[in-house]
Amino acid sequence: MRKQFFAAAALAMGTALAGMSAAAAGDTLNFGCFSYADTLDPAVLTNSSWCLTRYGIGECLFRFNENMEAEPYLCDSYEVSEDHLTWTFHIREGVRFSNGNAVTPSAVVASIQRVYDETDPEKGGTGAATPRTYMEYESMTADDEAGTVTIVTSKPYADLTGRLAYPCFCIIDVSEEEAGKNIGEEGPSGTGPYVVEEFAADQYVLMSANEYYWNGDVPFENVQITFVDDDTTKAMALQNGDVDMVENITSASALAQIEAMPDQFTVSRASSARTGFAFLNMDGILGNETLRQAVQMALDHDTMCNITVGGMYIPGYSILPSALDYGYEELTNPYSYDPEAAKALLDEAGIVDTDGDGVRELDGENINLNYVTYTNRNLSDFAQAVQVYLSQIGIGVTIQTTDADTNWNLISAGEYDLGDQNWITVGTGDPTDFLGNWYSKSESNFGRYANEEYDAVYESLLAELDTDQRKEDIRQLQQILLDDGVAIVHGYYTSSMCSSKAIENASIGIADYYWLTSEITPAE
Repeated sequence: MRKQFFAAAALAMGTALAGMSAAAAGDTLNFGCFSYADTLDPAVLTNSSWCLTRYGIGECLFRFNENMEAEPYLCDSYEVSEDHLTWTFHIREGVRFSNGNAVTPSAVVASIQRVYDETDPEKGGTGAATPRTYMEYESMTADDEAGTVTIVTSKPYADLTGRLAYPCFCIIDVSEEEAGKNIGEEGPSGTGPYVVEEFAADQYVLMSANEYYWNGDVPFENVQITFVDDDTTKAMALQNGDVDMVENITSASALAQIEAMPDQFTVSRASSARTGFAFLNMDGILGNETLRQAVQMALDHDTMCNITVGGMYIPGYSILPSALDYGYEELTNPYSYDPEAAKALLDEAGIVDTDGDGVRELDGENINLNYVTYTNRNLSDFAQAVQVYLSQIGIGVTIQTTDADTNWNLISAGEYDLGDQNWITVGTGDPTDFLGNWYSKSESNFGRYANEEYDAVYESLLAELDTDQRKEDIRQLQQILLDDGVAIVHGYYTSSMCSSKAIENASIGIADYYWLTSEITPAE
């Protein structure tokens, strides 16, 4: 019966690309979402691991609650040494992977170790995930008899539990890899409520209920995920009954239409812990401080947030959202919107248009910034607006719009001047790791930024265990980034999940890691 369903579903998914398949009745949940990765291997891309937790395939030792606090999950208790270097986790008993294998301490260690090995070039790893950004360790051992995993970290962590709740540490059965299973293409065996039956990159995922699920009943026998990049198509699919739920409709008008029909649809919104921003590549032309300052002063973020993207973002100037408790009100923005001052700054520095073509030159060459973006969460809309604003002060911009994976690969390789992203800023419970993207010694320093003062404060933050001092360090780091103008902050995004009245409890959380949960059920 299951084979017959998936054969029919695969055929339906083929037509879905042209116009969305009709929703299956009763035991099937239909979900339309953006395609964030073309593989389900958590070591290949950070986005891949997010897919595992978002689709209900995999889970971590800890899970974030609605207050962004890490709570035990596959781990049911833990102990930490006084020096915060030795962490011992007791693995919950009775949990099995979707293939029936037991989740033992040895299996947990093997799963975490694989992500490190597969991203270590010295071991032949080619993955682009960055687990070392979140945890550096000296040793990791399993005691199956005691049911524990002990991790000795390379440095003290104020809270390792939030780091182990990050999706790249999703626990999967890696013993299947030795048996020849292609985890990326076939999907791993995890501990979530659903198991992958078929995965077609950038097209669809077909899943069924995990018969070994440990945490209650699985409400749907089958799940169909159809990848839909276009917001209008997402909204129409929901309104037409082709899907039961969709994530992040970023067209303000389309979202308003759905919100105007509360008797037919439910809209869940999350508080703003996400920042939409563009990295500035310091290895390129934007290494010029005057040019960076002029770029910042040329942009009207209030208009872009409130008009260009229809209020989908809250305007702000710091890299961390104003709603978070990290001293936003104490910060000073040195580059408020002032295009005339931006022009004067460039003129004074001799960055002028000498040939009358409307574009200023630097070092004898026209300034033409390579702006890489992708069509999700309004980022491409911001890119187009930035292009217009910068043209008004004589700076050229060429926009390169790609899919999310290509965008990420270009930024990772440094093949850009401006590189769009939309990230949750407290991905491990606080912004330490996010701020590491501008730490010169970090492998995630994608903007090639180097500032000795920033590095010193960041290193202090890494070693600091006192909560109040950590907040002060974080405030200082924000101000340094503001002063140096090394990121274009678009604003603070509000995530959403829209669903029909055919289902209940389809919500979006501040963590944005958990979409298809066992809490989503058919309406009674």
